[in-house]
Amino acid sequence: MKEGLKAIVVGAAGKMGNRIIHIIRETPSIELAQAIERADHPSLGMDIGEVIGLGKLGISLEGGFKKGNGDVIINFSSPAASLESLEFAKENGLAIVIGTTGFNPEQMEKIKGLSKSTRCVVAPNMSVGVNLMFRVVQDIAKVLGPEYDIEILEAHHRLKKDSPSGTAVKLGELIAKAMDRDFGQVGVYGRKGMIGERTREEIGMQVIRAGDIVGEHTVLFGGVGERLEIIHRAHSRDNFARGAIRAALWIVNQPNGLYDMQDVLGLKK
Repeated sequence: MKEGLKAIVVGAAGKMGNRIIHIIRETPSIELAQAIERADHPSLGMDIGEVIGLGKLGISLEGGFKKGNGDVIINFSSPAASLESLEFAKENGLAIVIGTTGFNPEQMEKIKGLSKSTRCVVAPNMSVGVNLMFRVVQDIAKVLGPEYDIEILEAHHRLKKDSPSGTAVKLGELIAKAMDRDFGQVGVYGRKGMIGERTREEIGMQVIRAGDIVGEHTVLFGGVGERLEIIHRAHSRDNFARGAIRAALWIVNQPNGLYDMQDVLGLKK
């Protein structure tokens, strides 16, 4: 058994938890300490390695946390479960990485409050490429200015519950801020009927849900005579898993506070 940072993975039998554990097994500086799932999961009590196709790991899938066994929690499950994990991290002096999306404003305020007393990374997308995209689109928006219309298109698999994606919303918020706009006022979610001419200020948001698309995001800057598109396509969930593990290794050495992947990657201006 390798020795390293001890990680607790919540949602361990899900699509993202599965890939996170696989990547943990490939990473010398981190090891799996606990595998957590919802209390009614049919695989509770089974070896998590056998559940996700890795063979016996000697770690049972559990329905709750055990104290004193872990350094950092990694959670990509649901907003409610992520808040429970954050509360556990705060109470037990653990760091936490949250990749869950779909938080409402009240839940985000609770995260901000709890993070004052623990070390927490929250990001709608842990991909290194997407986080570079977050940085780049702000600079592009500032240079192109208000003469260019801005549209955001995102596509995900048919099972995704929240819409638009947290990544798409983050792109809209960052672009709006770069252009001194309030995304809450200028964001337009889909269009139908006789809606009239497009306004200069609006930032359009279009959503596709189909098949097994892992995740695609396009930001389109449309001007007269030309358009510029910035596109990110995820080919597997492994890039998100690697980003989460990179965040876990980083956050354990930080002071208490709320961070995102821009902090982890050193992209903050």
